[in-house]
Amino acid sequence: MIKTDLHMHTVYCDGKNTVEEMVRSAINKGFNCVGISGHSYTCFDESYCMSRSDTEKYKKDISWLKRKYAKKISLLCGIEQDYYSDEPTGDYDYVIGSVHYLKINDSYIPVDENAEILKKASEKYFNGDIYALCELYFETVSDVVTKTKANIIGHFDLITKFNEKDKLFDENNTRYISAWKKSADKLLKTGKVFEINTGAISRGYKTKAYPSESIINYIKENGGHFILSSDAHSADTIGYEFEKYEKYIDDVMIEL
Repeated sequence: MIKTDLHMHTVYCDGKNTVEEMVRSAINKGFNCVGISGHSYTCFDESYCMSRSDTEKYKKDISWLKRKYAKKISLLCGIEQDYYSDEPTGDYDYVIGSVHYLKINDSYIPVDENAEILKKASEKYFNGDIYALCELYFETVSDVVTKTKANIIGHFDLITKFNEKDKLFDENNTRYISAWKKSADKLLKTGKVFEINTGAISRGYKTKAYPSESIINYIKENGGHFILSSDAHSADTIGYEFEKYEKYIDDVMIEL
């Protein structure tokens, strides 16, 4: 089983456990390397992210725990940098680049809060055309590496979080497929690794990981690579269902 997990959250943002509790759990699960990746500060929505003052505490906490557990596990200090965050990232070990919002005029629309928000946004801004909303999402995602300087591309099709059984849109629709392929093609040129993210499974939103199997296969067929990420928000979900997705992972080194 793969024993590296670089996407997890703590009480510094919207997680349930402390950094040390996450590290201890990872050690108990037999992990060799883990990274904590707190949500970067976004001034327009402070409900889920680290504050600027907590960001500094977060870095110091991880630095101390790196030394404390050095003989038991390799601990990295990462950041999940939102596309619309302007916080500096130069002093982290790695960056996960993610799109959690659509910016329309002066409004920031969260894509992973609930289905009703997406429905209303579709009606308000796109005359009910949900595929136009999806196209804007993937257009934004296509630029996430350039904008965030990410090493890892986070949950590529996060827009499907509430789309089990095609509740919001048909993932086989030609416009939807065209949108994600165009985005994937642009990101593949960056050479950055994508994550297979099991976080929505552990939290009960989905039955399968991000991205979908068809997207995974397309990215692999076009030379892309993946790592496994649990997106753990609690200590018990580190490495969640990794065994189901190991077949997609190559033995590649990530440039951190």
